[in-house]
Amino acid sequence: MAWHIVNDRPVYIQLMEQLKQAIMRGEYPPGSRVPPVRDLARAAGVNPNTMQKALQELEREGVMYSNRTAGRFVTEDLSLLKQLGGRQAMNYTEQYYEKMIHMGYDRNAMEKLLVEYEQQRGDDRKE
Repeated sequence: MAWHIVNDRPVYIQLMEQLKQAIMRGEYPPGSRVPPVRDLARAAGVNPNTMQKALQELEREGVMYSNRTAGRFVTEDLSLLKQLGGRQAMNYTEQYYEKMIHMGYDRNAMEKLLVEYEQQRGDDRKE
């Protein structure tokens, strides 16, 4: 998993978001064991205490759970994971929308940009 940490927001929140994205991409499938805190912290280049905080928050949200002797695992609650994906998609949509409105684009212009982007990219995932 590639990590990307910036200085504009709390690191543990960025770690949480990136772990959620990894779960949604299937890097950590439902019920799978998550690597130990120290391994994740080393890979992300962060303090283990910061990673621990991120993982504890994910547990609090129900995204993960701990088994004291076996480690941390991704929840097997598929409805919760689906909701998580929907919320994340809405957050990205809101960020895009607000930035584009700030730049003076309306909905039609945004749609046109998205279509152009898909065409340039050669995106075959369209409906």
